[in-house]
Amino acid sequence: MPNSATPNAAPPGPLVLPPWLTHAMAPLPLGPLQPLLALTLSRIGRLHPDLYGRLGEHAEKRFGIEPTDLPFAFVLEPRPERPQARAVRRLPPGLDVRIRGPLSGLIGMAEGRLDGDALFFSRTLSIEGDMEATLALRNALDDARLDFGTLLLGCLGPLGTRAAAFLRRQTGRARPAQAAPGGSSWN
Repeated sequence: MPNSATPNAAPPGPLVLPPWLTHAMAPLPLGPLQPLLALTLSRIGRLHPDLYGRLGEHAEKRFGIEPTDLPFAFVLEPRPERPQARAVRRLPPGLDVRIRGPLSGLIGMAEGRLDGDALFFSRTLSIEGDMEATLALRNALDDARLDFGTLLLGCLGPLGTRAAAFLRRQTGRARPAQAAPGGSSWN
């Protein structure tokens, strides 16, 4: 019987939320998510002040992020002076970029734990629209080395840190060691 942990084995893909959980969340109102999104963007801005500015000419673009295993999506407007994100039932028309994939894949890619190129070429992730803006966002996120678990749960102190580590383990991947300057990145 072959060992599934062989060195040449492909890493596991992102986890997908079970359909029953997605259906259970469908009737929930999106209003309570809005303050959490605003708080998250504010914390990102404080901890990584150059992130939004690194987007350059693409900072005024509108990014649609659609987790395929959630009954809602997000619209991100990363303007440096006033970044905004909001939860929506469906992505609106007129977005500059649409990024679609499982929630854990989107988070893993944004945190640099999953290879965005591999997700794209395996068709786990789909991207439509302005590819230059997409690459600018990816590079800015990669440089920031975000940790969404810590951003969302860090305010809970040691308990939040442990909860974030637990959630990270559930995606099947640990955060890679910080690369040295000039080290490897997603591309």
